[in-house]
Amino acid sequence: MDRAFACFAIMRNSLGMKSRTPVRLLRQRAEVFKALGHPDRLRIVDDLATGERCVCDLVDSVGSVWSTVSRHLSVLKAAGIVADEKRGLQVFYRLALPCVPSFMTCLDAAREGEAVEMRRCCGG
Repeated sequence: MDRAFACFAIMRNSLGMKSRTPVRLLRQRAEVFKALGHPDRLRIVDDLATGERCVCDLVDSVGSVWSTVSRHLSVLKAAGIVADEKRGLQVFYRLALPCVPSFMTCLDAAREGEAVEMRRCCGG
């Protein structure tokens, strides 16, 4: 993947094109989108939109085994989408990027042909 970005950067520079967004930032964004690229992870984000949840609640909601949900949570955490807090023997998760549910609502509205508006992030 790094090689593809490097090739694009070389091609872009040779054509005189200037990128407004640094490649590092584009990679970080890509990691967030990759992390959201599974229906079970989207379900977890949807559940966390209403507040923090313990892993046991998420296991029930997703309908998968603990190890699978744990792996999904690990991917979401690595991308910076969720944060966790251990309390005794339980681990609770919350959204670290509260704008993700708004983004999903925007996607749904656009898919349905509804007008969408531009927002800075999480603002109304």
